[in-house]
Amino acid sequence: MSTSRPRSVFSHIRRTPKALALKSVVLAGVCAVALAGCAGHPKKKAEIVTQQRPVELIYATGASRLDDRNWVDAVQYFHEVERQYPYSEWARRAILMTAYAHYQGNDYDDARDDADRFVSLYPGNPSAVYAYYIKAICYFEQIIDVGRDQAATEQALAALREVVRRYPTSQYATDAKLKIDMVNDQLAGKEMAVGRFYLRENQPLAAIGRFRTVIDKYQTTSDAPEALYRLVEAYLTIGLNEEAKRNAAVLGFNYPGDRWYSDAYDLMKGKGLRPQIIPVKKHSGGIQLPRLPWVRGKALKPPTAA
Repeated sequence: MSTSRPRSVFSHIRRTPKALALKSVVLAGVCAVALAGCAGHPKKKAEIVTQQRPVELIYATGASRLDDRNWVDAVQYFHEVERQYPYSEWARRAILMTAYAHYQGNDYDDARDDADRFVSLYPGNPSAVYAYYIKAICYFEQIIDVGRDQAATEQALAALREVVRRYPTSQYATDAKLKIDMVNDQLAGKEMAVGRFYLRENQPLAAIGRFRTVIDKYQTTSDAPEALYRLVEAYLTIGLNEEAKRNAAVLGFNYPGDRWYSDAYDLMKGKGLRPQIIPVKKHSGGIQLPRLPWVRGKALKPPTAA
């Protein structure tokens, strides 16, 4: 029994030059359609974004992209809301949603620009607090270790304080206060790192300046006990025993059970000086300030209706 081969779609066309030419044209057309189908999605997506559509649909699509963690597309749709409906309440909301999408995508500069634009356009809007807060969080997320420049840390501190000053009873102010403590701990840590470096380099006067900054500006941080000890150490190095005794007394009064006071007490005794306050035995109730845990993690939620 013979097996018949499948008939080609061109089997009815005779193999004449004219027919072969027609076959080539048809094949080219089929290939073009197939290629267009393969490349159809990007083109279709661009048309969806840029053509005139109901604002609710464009905004909802941007929100859907946020849910899918597609930050770039979300920004595109929210920008389109602003472009097509620039004076609507949807455009106002879209600015904050754009800021949120930029923040989640680690585009911190763009997120801050969005926040500044919202505040400039709608300074009295209840959602302005979110704009101030997300700007502060963008600086906060860029804080780096104490061994490097702390410009972002200073900017984070200023921005967080602005949230607390403007909106003291808001939920964002509550979180900002916690982060302010963390930022102060970071800045104190930077001063301590530099001060220790100066001590190692036998530059006690420069070290004293750094440790004094910790006591004057960041006395509630976990670095305060060590800063007082280092001041005792530095003043004894340059022979200013009275200054050493004064700082040792402050350390003993505030942190009698801290290991840094125990070390300062031993150091003073080694120099023939005996502080009046006897160190409390370790682990017997003395105060030891823990360093605040450094928490990051994109916990910020999208803004509510602006």
